[in-house]
Amino acid sequence: MTIQSLGYIGVNSTDLGQWQTYGTQVLGLQDVTDQYSKDGNSLLLKMDERPFRMIIEKSDVDGFGFCGWEATSQENMADTVASLNAAGVDVTIANSELTQQRCVTELVRFTDPAGNQHELYWGPVSNSKRLVSPAGVSGFVTGEMGLGHVVLPAPNFDETSAFFTDVLGFGLSDLMNIKFSDDPAEPNKRLWFMHCNQRHHTIGLFEMDFPAGCVHTMIEVESVDEVGLANDRRIAQGVNLSGTLGRHTNDHMLSFYMRSPGNFDIEYGAEGRTIEDWEKFSVFESTVPSFWGHDFSVGQG
Repeated sequence: MTIQSLGYIGVNSTDLGQWQTYGTQVLGLQDVTDQYSKDGNSLLLKMDERPFRMIIEKSDVDGFGFCGWEATSQENMADTVASLNAAGVDVTIANSELTQQRCVTELVRFTDPAGNQHELYWGPVSNSKRLVSPAGVSGFVTGEMGLGHVVLPAPNFDETSAFFTDVLGFGLSDLMNIKFSDDPAEPNKRLWFMHCNQRHHTIGLFEMDFPAGCVHTMIEVESVDEVGLANDRRIAQGVNLSGTLGRHTNDHMLSFYMRSPGNFDIEYGAEGRTIEDWEKFSVFESTVPSFWGHDFSVGQG
């Protein structure tokens, strides 16, 4: 595996102030913009010893921007770039200014077959300062497993899923086939979950278009109490609930879902499943998303 983790995500925003309030007062992340950016066109949110994990960039639209994938070494990054080149993918080498902005040693950019934007880097540059959460969050589960996970749209599912497994080297963790109604004529929509480290999944691919460019992003805290406290903050800030508290069947995450200012959801959870030996793990199909809870009808209408 040449990609180690989801290092950061990028988000497009028409209102950085809205994201600043949401990111600090609801998610509990630390605003470190003043330390790394002076142009007024971005917001940088910290969740651990890394400089930042969320990059909110000023835009004329609200939505998901890109995934930032971390390779553990220059050699591993070169191997991934070689795999991309062999597959005929256009890889753009970032200039020194952007590389410095991302606080990494080397950076490239590319697009997957579904049009999702990605960055790949190695050598994060960090002062190792700890998170100081303005909401008092004790900490987030990151480290070698990275920020968390993302679920991206993949309407051209076969091509996109093959890209992540065959070109980028992700392994399949589990899969689902979803319908949104009881209509027998409605086609199944595939939802596959893939891993690149011990976390049960770091990316999910959903066989649908999503205008926001992302279905949801998951961030994980250290305890169930932190999940409950985040839900209290959500209520206090008037943020819409997208899915009630529940526990998933695949990664065992206890979580709830809420809408972000980027028009995609944030899953806020704890107690996510990790797999120490993928050789002994059986890929399986889940026929229900959760053991209990996760009523997504609350986010409709």
